[in-house]
Amino acid sequence: MFERVMVPTDGSDFAARSEDIAIEIAKKFNSTLVVVHVIDDKLIYPFEVLEDEGKSILKKVREKAEKEELTIEEVLLVGSPTHDMEKIVKKTESDLVVIGTHGKTGLEKLILGSVAESALKTVKVPVLLVK
Repeated sequence: MFERVMVPTDGSDFAARSEDIAIEIAKKFNSTLVVVHVIDDKLIYPFEVLEDEGKSILKKVREKAEKEELTIEEVLLVGSPTHDMEKIVKKTESDLVVIGTHGKTGLEKLILGSVAESALKTVKVPVLLVK
C-alpha cells in the first residue's frame, strides 16, 4: 500500500513517537523508510554544529529502523521545515508522511505545530499526525 513512508524528525520526543509509528507502518507494508531532517535556514548557529546534530538525529532513527531490518533512506537538507514539506515529499517520492503534531519549537498550548499544519495543507499524499 505504501512503498515509501516519510518521517520528518527534529530529534524531539514528539518526533521520536512519530518515528516509532513510521517504523511500524514501514515494517507492516514492507516499505522503505525515508527519514528527513531539515536544517532550518533561519537558524544562526554555525552550520557545522547544525549539520552534526542533524546527522546524529538521523543516525538514531537509522539504528531503530535497522533493528527492524527496514530499508532506510536518510535525507539531510537545508531549508524551511514549514515551507518546504511539499517539495521534500515530491523529491523523496513518499506515499505517506508520518509527522508529530509538535516539534522542538512546539508549545503545549498550541493546537498544532507549524510544520505539521503546513504538511496538512500542502502535501498531496496522506499525512498521519502523531499526538
